[in-house]
Amino acid sequence: MQSCKLLRNDRNFVLVALLLAVLVLLPFSVAAQDQYNPPPPPPASNAAPPPEQAPPPAAPLDSKQLDNLVARIALYPDPLLAQVLSASTYWNEIPDAADWANEHSNLHGDALADAIRQDNLQWDPSVIALLPFPSVLTTMAQDPNWTEQLGNAVLSQRAEVMDAVQRQRDLAYKYGYLRTNPYDTVDNSGGYVQILPVNPAYIYVPAYDPYLVFGPPRPGIGVAIRFGPAIVVGSAFAPWGWAHPYFGWGAHAWFFDDVPWGRTWVNRGYYAQPYEHGWHHGPGPRVERHDIHRGRR
Repeated sequence: MQSCKLLRNDRNFVLVALLLAVLVLLPFSVAAQDQYNPPPPPPASNAAPPPEQAPPPAAPLDSKQLDNLVARIALYPDPLLAQVLSASTYWNEIPDAADWANEHSNLHGDALADAIRQDNLQWDPSVIALLPFPSVLTTMAQDPNWTEQLGNAVLSQRAEVMDAVQRQRDLAYKYGYLRTNPYDTVDNSGGYVQILPVNPAYIYVPAYDPYLVFGPPRPGIGVAIRFGPAIVVGSAFAPWGWAHPYFGWGAHAWFFDDVPWGRTWVNRGYYAQPYEHGWHHGPGPRVERHDIHRGRR
């Protein structure tokens, strides 16, 4: 009987001890629960990705690199050169523009301008201004690395690019290759070499070998600069910068209809297109066409 009473007392003592332990540890458990912060829920599958940061501009090119960069276009007449330099800063638009130009290479003058309006093309005006020149756009599209490098240089080193053009023109003039001809007037006065169309409504694209025209004359070399057929850029193309394109060489600027062209590395992504519905490249791979049209257009 005595042993049973002791057993009950021991059992009661254990229960009391357990109860006291629970009462002592309970506040700590509650506090631990209060301090626990569950991890945030996973992002929704349709959440927008973070915006990409713009890459920094490429390292500046030195004078020799710039000379080589502009060599293939330095002898273009000033109005065409201004459009090419501006359009190169929209290098991502050049391939589609070249496709469109080749697809419409049978159109010229007013008919081409009407087709441009009907398709509501969404490219920069300087890119649209080159649509009458499929060969120029094809050259730019076939060498996208060169086009992008030129565009980057125009955005970040405009003055140096223009100086490089003048250095190359000086060489071609010095060696006798660059002279007034039936297509362009070459004016080497005032410290700058200007190449101006004889008739502003007709632009001729020169073809030449930079390794030839920017070096000393070689025996047996005949005509070093040849010209393609006339490209008509009359009043119908005025909305795309052909009203009065020209250079202010001393100010390191160029102008379209007396308005200075301006785009820098900082605002290179901005262009407000007025068209509500634009042209889109059709499905399937690009097919290059190189139609040849001779004679005055």
